[in-house]
Amino acid sequence: MRNADFRFRRLRRTPALRDMVRETELSVKDLILPVFVQENATAPVAIDSMPGVVRHPESQLADVVRQAWDLGIKAVLLFGVSEHKDAAGSDTWDDGGLLARMIATAKTAAPDITVISDNCFCEYTDHGHCGVVSNGDVDNDKTLRNLQKQVVNCARAGVDMIAPSGMMDGMIGAIREALDDAGFSHLPVMSYSTKFASAFYGPFRDAVDSTFKGSRSTYQMDFANGREALAESLEDEAEGADILMVKPGIAYLDVLADIRRHSSRPLAVYHVSGEYAMIKASAAAGVIDEEAIVKETMVAFKRAGADLIITYYAMDIARWLSR
Repeated sequence: MRNADFRFRRLRRTPALRDMVRETELSVKDLILPVFVQENATAPVAIDSMPGVVRHPESQLADVVRQAWDLGIKAVLLFGVSEHKDAAGSDTWDDGGLLARMIATAKTAAPDITVISDNCFCEYTDHGHCGVVSNGDVDNDKTLRNLQKQVVNCARAGVDMIAPSGMMDGMIGAIREALDDAGFSHLPVMSYSTKFASAFYGPFRDAVDSTFKGSRSTYQMDFANGREALAESLEDEAEGADILMVKPGIAYLDVLADIRRHSSRPLAVYHVSGEYAMIKASAAAGVIDEEAIVKETMVAFKRAGADLIITYYAMDIARWLSR
């Protein structure tokens, strides 16, 4: 009987051979770091459900951005924890509000880094919903009008990219119209184009100090719907989105791959708070190798088609890759 021909194992024999034929590479250039900024804080505020992640005081934002840049991270995604909440989230279209101040600070700290604004209202409304609430639900069109004011304010503050996360129908078209009319046609939009109503977001609510109770299922996507997920992203592309996004990540690799097959737009994935927390908890229990699991997870995102990865592990990954 003829021996096996080892046609697969031959190229796995040494680290150098494996490296030569590796199909998917993870780079620090793939990473986007989410940063939480708490208004009026005087020291970092630990987030118990997300070990290693904090809400930074505004006074330390510049240092965080410079640290990310020095590690080779090319982009930060800013989230504000506001002390000036109201029913509409009006602080987000105030030139002196937290959102505008964060953008200006980040751009001054590292002028060449890409500063991305998370454009939503859940961190800035007293009810915690992602827009204007009418008759117990979020009013799509009223929210779009407020979103237009918000993104123009971000543009005036110097933002490099808009990232709307509220999952309103028509939001990309409304944003493009507002930016174009205000003279900011050059600004790209990274849409949270396929964002599911997911249980993986739990720790994020701690991160942004949200008092939200209830469900966002009337505007975020049903996690059971794959075809609808593709349609959402393709609709946002048609409205003018420059980058598409899938959120969460690990449980939605099939969705990520399906969008990649149907679109040539750059594609991002958000490795969300619950995914981060699960790895942290497992590592603390001693049942997994944290670094190995994180790297494998990130490569899985890229293998499925992601070009960009938003992750709370960004700084850790940058350090690991530089060794």
